[in-house]
Amino acid sequence: ACDADIIPVLLGGEGRILDIGRASRLFPPHLRKALIARDLGCAFPGCTIPAPWCEAHHITYWSRGGTTGTENGTLLCSHHHHLIHKEAWTIRLRTGVPWFIPPPHIDPGQKPRRNHYFTPARPTRAA
Repeated sequence: ACDADIIPVLLGGEGRILDIGRASRLFPPHLRKALIARDLGCAFPGCTIPAPWCEAHHITYWSRGGTTGTENGTLLCSHHHHLIHKEAWTIRLRTGVPWFIPPPHIDPGQKPRRNHYFTPARPTRAA
């Protein structure tokens, strides 16, 4: 497979490619559109920067073997993109929503948090 340049891809509805593996570090326009549709803007907690002003960020860094796809990407404004790298925040997707885990020097309990501005919390059902 390596010699034949076969690239694994993940397909979504209607055959749309959602993950291009390590074929490209940059998020192509169709993957960026998928991130925009999901995140709507900077996914960092409390940020209100709209999607057109954001950058696509690899959750598992490209330099550490991360792939380019919707399950390994999120939108971040430039400020929060640099902050994530500088302060060593961790990002995890839970049901398609990016959750941010602060480093211990910011929150010793490392409580996960998310942005509620673009994706408000859904009301819980009464038991």
